[in-house]
Amino acid sequence: MRTFHFIIWILIASYIHSFDAQASNRVKIVTIGGGGRYVDAGSERNYQKLVDRILDYWKGELNKVMMYKPDLIVLTEACDRPGGLNVKEQFEYYKVRKNQVTDFFSSVAKENRCYIAFSIKHELNGFWYNSCIILDREGKVAGMYHKNYPTIGEMNEIRAGTETPIIQCDFGRVGCAICFDLNFDELRDRYAALKPDIIVFPSMYHGGLVQATWAFECRSYFVCAFGFTTGPSEIRNPLGEVVATSTNYYNYAVATVNLDRKMAHLDDNWGKLEALKKKYGDKVVITDPGRLGSVLITSEHDQVSAADMVKEFNIELLDHYLDRSRQVRQQSINN
Repeated sequence: MRTFHFIIWILIASYIHSFDAQASNRVKIVTIGGGGRYVDAGSERNYQKLVDRILDYWKGELNKVMMYKPDLIVLTEACDRPGGLNVKEQFEYYKVRKNQVTDFFSSVAKENRCYIAFSIKHELNGFWYNSCIILDREGKVAGMYHKNYPTIGEMNEIRAGTETPIIQCDFGRVGCAICFDLNFDELRDRYAALKPDIIVFPSMYHGGLVQATWAFECRSYFVCAFGFTTGPSEIRNPLGEVVATSTNYYNYAVATVNLDRKMAHLDDNWGKLEALKKKYGDKVVITDPGRLGSVLITSEHDQVSAADMVKEFNIELLDHYLDRSRQVRQQSINN
């Protein structure tokens, strides 16, 4: 009887472990475009009333997407800043707003058991920053990023951040960039070295093709929440491809992404990739965007990770291949 109970315990533990592994790899992401600028202050200068209108706005926007049961929601840059205020009025508004908007998002995150990432002006130790705050499923602050590269005009109002924290979530590791940040290769290179699973990008600037560059160079999923509904808010895979986008009809996009992935170059891997697909079939997805020479390998297996798969077939990963190419080049020069 004791042996029987032990076997049952092992089976239950294995099932739970398998479920957790699957849940930690598959993440449902929602990005919502628009934001506070669509709450026009008009002649209203009772700042508490403007805060109340902002809260009503976001109640409506968030209610639209909760039916999808997201793990992560990404909101726009300056998500709580009403339109029609000059800079002086904005800061008067912020002093009345205090933590009311963050507290509201915290209650939503806790009630719906999801993460919420958003950008607001944030005061810390006597300095103002443009900050991306990530709240966890309990509504607590999981981490915070301060915009490293504000515009020149913006630096008349706020202080530039200097750090690139990677925020640990229960599904993976998240980095942040805000708006003008996207123009700076040195910031992207820092994130590429840190290897986040997802980069969230609240922004009033879309970035165009630069979004795809960031996704590919950082080997990460990239989520843009664009501050205008006239342009798309998008979710990109590590190949830079758009996997979900808002439209002229809907200002939000939804995608379930699988973070259990690896990237490989096709050189010397053609036969290995074919053998991998033959063995695992639908349990592995090999995505070739064309013209890039690199593919995304995603494990759909509950027990065998993408890392296990590439190890099994001795598939050389993209970054290793590029480093090896640099070494061979240097040896050739030295000779």
